[in-house]
Amino acid sequence: MDLTRYLNPDVVRQVSRLDLRARFIVEGFLAGSHRSPFQGLSVEFAEHRKYTQGDDLRTIDWNVYARTDRLYVRKYQAETHLECHLLVDTSASMGAVGPVTGGDDGDNAKLLYAIHLAAALGYLVIHQQDAIGLGLIGEGLQTLLPARSRRAHLAQLLATLSGVKPSGETGIARGVDEALARISHRGVIVLISDLLAEPDDVRRALRQIRYRGHDLIVMHVLDAVETRFTLDGTVRLEDPESGETLTVDAAAVRAAYQKAIADWRGELRREVASLRGDYVALDTATPFDTALVEFLMQRSKRR
Repeated sequence: MDLTRYLNPDVVRQVSRLDLRARFIVEGFLAGSHRSPFQGLSVEFAEHRKYTQGDDLRTIDWNVYARTDRLYVRKYQAETHLECHLLVDTSASMGAVGPVTGGDDGDNAKLLYAIHLAAALGYLVIHQQDAIGLGLIGEGLQTLLPARSRRAHLAQLLATLSGVKPSGETGIARGVDEALARISHRGVIVLISDLLAEPDDVRRALRQIRYRGHDLIVMHVLDAVETRFTLDGTVRLEDPESGETLTVDAAAVRAAYQKAIADWRGELRREVASLRGDYVALDTATPFDTALVEFLMQRSKRR
């Protein structure tokens, strides 16, 4: 992609790095003979009408014929392309410190992981000539790029992602509500977040996505330190959003902490499953291609 055609030269270098990384992730994923996890063209049933001579026999509804002994054909609305929106959590909790996969920058590990994942998913959607949109969620909706399928739009999406910094408290329910109010067509909503918010707010956000008729995909990104608690000795923990601190003996709390994380993720998985959505548990030590394969496997189970 020639980014200089679309972007200010001052940001080309930063975006080019993200562009190259996302392309590398996607090309490696597709080279492994994996299908895209998104479905492309879709049609919606509109109505039946009586068969007339010359109608395509493939459109006859034989189930109706079996019940009525009359020939009816199925009419469909025009084919439409997939519309996918990525909603990325940019709150302060996404700036937790830890090593990010494939990089040497320990700061903002979860957010960097989410950015690379969003960029790769954007490439996947554009690769199949469908429309991709982007929403950034902090205390509310910070930015929303409407879904488009043009290559120039992908460049704009990458430019937006490359400038993201973590800040503020998590307003996931408010942010999702505000995004949904501006998304006019039903499609796929991919929520990429650590989900470190009030449980009721998380449930409200997930349910609103499904109640609006969207296909729900949750990519739950945590830092590897958060999932495995590999710290040793006396550790001072600080909430990046509230500033509250807690000093603990790592060895004494490790087992209980790991169980609490597993239980929490289990609850989230069940909640998403009850909404007929896909839940993918990730941490920053998970290779991106592995994340995409896990994503594909989750979606394939329901198809």
